[in-house]
Amino acid sequence: MPNDPKPEARPRPITIYVILGAALFAFIQSFPLLSPILLSFLLVMLISMAVNPVISRIRASWGGRKSATCLMVGMLVVVVALTGWAFFGPMKDSVTKLSEQLPAYWERFQKPLIKMEQQAVLSEEKLQAEVTTEISRTAAEEGNPEAARHIAEAAPPKSTKEAASLRSSLSEMFQGVVGRFTTVAFNATQILVVLVTVFFGATFTLMNPRPIFRAIFSLVPERHHEQTLIIVQRIGKFVPRWVGTTLLGMLTIGLLVFLLMWPIFGLMDALVLGLIACILEAVPFLGPILSAIPAILLALGRGGMTPLWVLLAYIAVQALENNVITPFIMARGMKMHPLAVIFSMLLCVAAFGVLGVLVATPLVAIVNIVHDELYRKRFLPTITDADLDLLAKTSLFEK
Repeated sequence: MPNDPKPEARPRPITIYVILGAALFAFIQSFPLLSPILLSFLLVMLISMAVNPVISRIRASWGGRKSATCLMVGMLVVVVALTGWAFFGPMKDSVTKLSEQLPAYWERFQKPLIKMEQQAVLSEEKLQAEVTTEISRTAAEEGNPEAARHIAEAAPPKSTKEAASLRSSLSEMFQGVVGRFTTVAFNATQILVVLVTVFFGATFTLMNPRPIFRAIFSLVPERHHEQTLIIVQRIGKFVPRWVGTTLLGMLTIGLLVFLLMWPIFGLMDALVLGLIACILEAVPFLGPILSAIPAILLALGRGGMTPLWVLLAYIAVQALENNVITPFIMARGMKMHPLAVIFSMLLCVAAFGVLGVLVATPLVAIVNIVHDELYRKRFLPTITDADLDLLAKTSLFEK
């Protein structure tokens, strides 16, 4: 009947909310076990989206996704094998040289500690002697010669062997680090398993990605398919751009480090340091700092002014990255605030471990895309970026 009132929506039974709450609680409790699986799935999807444009172009010439994927994987394996073969010798020589120089490093590091200990003991003996003399003098002035005599005959200060030793404390610290070798080995094994899983997962996904995306759309209600398609397409356009800019930045930093370290350490060590800087550049903000540690360790073995020159060289690389590389290369592909990337990196490391830094930056972009399509279009349909900038300036009392 046209005049019949619309039936009132029946409230959902409380059982649904109880089930959802129990499922959320179970997910939170089992997250430590699920985090490697979730990280592997995220990496597989990101790599598949990043490589998909290349596979599509190769597919036009080879006539199928499987052939194009096999060609791409084969080229990757050959490049990795040749790179490993080329750097195995220099890295082995560098590690051998460093292991031979470790006793000298330790001896050089112990000398100032021993000097500090001896100075501390002498200073303590001097202070105790002065304090004893003052107390004895005070007791004698107060007319108590017996107390003054007992104070003067007091036991001498503790010897060096009985005093707390900085070297022994440092040795205990190193022993504790070595004692955690089992934990480090377990984490390394877990990382290796994730990387192997991601490699084969991305390979099989690139061969036939339609079932994965079909499953994603099957989980979304039909009325939201159009909106979901827009989100997936925007992510699919962003991920290749992010990978391209990241690889370009990695190659640029690696080349700069190689050219700056070549005159200091020679060709072989400079190649190794350039490769380390290239790989760690994938870690936002912290990568360049971590890449300087091996170079400074090698510089300490040379002695003299070498550590200072190496430190200045890495500071110059960092300055070039912040003022030239990031604005002109990275910012064009990824317009994200550094604070958002830093907090995303901390969250991903806490949730997924060390490899979580690999998905920190794309997760910021994905959250931004989802916010634009689901929240902003619904609750801020008429607000533009200029309006938001004006509100930000007003809240900061800027003119």
